[in-house]
Amino acid sequence: MNSENSIEVRDVTKQFKIFIDKGRTIKERALFRRRRQYEQRQVLRGVSFDVKKGEAVGLIGHNGCGKSTTLKLLTRILYPDTGSIEIAGRVSSLIELGAGFHPDLSGKENIYINAAIFGLKREEIDRRLDDIIAFSELEDFIDNPVRTYSSGMYMRLAFSVAINVDANVLLIDEILAVGDANFQIKCFNKLQEIKGKGTTIVIVSHSLEQIEQICDRTIWIHEGLVRMEGASRDVHPAYLDYMEMKRRENAEKEARRKAEKEGIKEAEEEKETIPASAYGMEEGKRWGNGRARIVEVRILDQDNQERTIFRVEETIRIHLKYQVKSLVKDAVFGLGFFNAQGLRCYGTNTEIDALPSFNLSEDGEMEVILPRVLLLAGVYTLDMTIEEGHGMPVDYFREVATIEITNNKRDLGVMRMDHQWILNYEKK
Repeated sequence: MNSENSIEVRDVTKQFKIFIDKGRTIKERALFRRRRQYEQRQVLRGVSFDVKKGEAVGLIGHNGCGKSTTLKLLTRILYPDTGSIEIAGRVSSLIELGAGFHPDLSGKENIYINAAIFGLKREEIDRRLDDIIAFSELEDFIDNPVRTYSSGMYMRLAFSVAINVDANVLLIDEILAVGDANFQIKCFNKLQEIKGKGTTIVIVSHSLEQIEQICDRTIWIHEGLVRMEGASRDVHPAYLDYMEMKRRENAEKEARRKAEKEGIKEAEEEKETIPASAYGMEEGKRWGNGRARIVEVRILDQDNQERTIFRVEETIRIHLKYQVKSLVKDAVFGLGFFNAQGLRCYGTNTEIDALPSFNLSEDGEMEVILPRVLLLAGVYTLDMTIEEGHGMPVDYFREVATIEITNNKRDLGVMRMDHQWILNYEKK
């Protein structure tokens, strides 16, 4: 195993028996032997990848592609049919909510059981107990049976144990989608902290934004194989293009099914609008369902003059024109600033800012004013997006503009923060 790697997966395959109708009792098995027919389903067909020490990697793919199976193989809940998996160091995992918890035992008792499964001795658990309980924020419920816990409380306790076992590798499967917004932020911050300490993290998630916040790299698993891997901002557009194509195909099938059922040639109410490719969407730079399209983006200063170079703390106005091809319900406009390394320095949208919901039915314009931009010196690219509903891309336009920020001071980092120094000293 390469000393730089924490995980090495080589040509792993895995298949399962899917029983068509399996007898559950001895009598049923004796009388209805034909019920035990099954099919072999190949889930992984030769997956290979490496994860370096201290790296955070996201696994994405449509339902049933094999990403959760891959994670269970990494935890050794399952074992590969062929191929090999090597992992360096202690592994901590959050695969299923409350896995390993006994419902009739208290939260405290389950901490000892769960931590012991991860390889901690009693003395080690004693030392970490207060930190685990404090992070979970379950002090008032820790002596109650966990069967009385809500799903969010389960997640808090499971996550708190998993991040306090000093693991070399942390494996997470969708669990961060559970819990209130404040605790999710707390989890993200903790993951960044343990990542900074050199812990390797592998996350399975359908939330691409979540992966971009935490992970250095994304691996797209498709039909049991690694279809693409690399920087998240390169892999995610290709994955979203594929998912949009599948959505259109499914919509067309449903429309044909309805048309056949109703005895007509077309079901107009289900007919898809002109595909996004017909609008000239650039592969890898732009994706969405094409119901609306960004046709112009202008970067202006406070005097309404077009510029691309600004000083720190100046006002930037972003003026956008869009065309509507078909009705966009519950529309959302968004923007994101990225630096040269692909780091999202800032992002927001009209939903986050709690603007009243609206639909797009006609061509129009939108303007967002940034009265005091605090990004430090550097070159930044701007992403603009129109979405509908809960995150469905209509037109995601990546790198629609480039802005340069200059700075006549020497402060460091990504952004400026308001501050003041107060010195108390005695004059001599």
